[in-house]
Amino acid sequence: MRSRQRGRWALLLIALFHGVCFSQEKIRTCGACHGPDGNSTTPGIPSIAGQPKLFMENQLVLFREGIRKSPVMVPQMQGVSDQEIIQMAEHFSRAPARSVASGATDKKLAAQGRALAGKLRCGECHLRDFGGQKQMPRLAGQREDYLEAEMRAYRANQRPDTTMAGVLYGVTDEEIKALAHFLARTESKPRRR
Repeated sequence: MRSRQRGRWALLLIALFHGVCFSQEKIRTCGACHGPDGNSTTPGIPSIAGQPKLFMENQLVLFREGIRKSPVMVPQMQGVSDQEIIQMAEHFSRAPARSVASGATDKKLAAQGRALAGKLRCGECHLRDFGGQKQMPRLAGQREDYLEAEMRAYRANQRPDTTMAGVLYGVTDEEIKALAHFLARTESKPRRR
């Protein structure tokens, strides 16, 4: 009887160890594009450090299931378990986010972006400091090029989100550029995820 219990415990420990090793391997893989600490320095690749855990979990499941299209992310997520997704999301949600904005702040453009964020009520969902919450991503300190591309995709209905398509309806390319410039240079307070 005792040897059977020991065998079960051994199997459980092996399974847990395998899960931890797999997650660490996946986390290193994520870091190759998103930055080792989750703060991307790669053009077009978003920073994932400090993103809300629920947001990360949702996006990873959408990639795994092929609902959110990405020639890179969909293959990366194939076969990844729910538990592994939870572990990856937990890891990166706890990583400190930092702005990776390059170049000097254009004060006029940033002021235009701040005013537009107020007019569009971005802080209603993404919080006043744009740090994100629950299933809403952190926008503060995100890569400027990524923000600009994603907002254009939402506006063009290339990303399936009727709320964001509605918010960005009629917003010009110049306004999107200003909004991205402002958000990329905004810092949010670290919070429990």
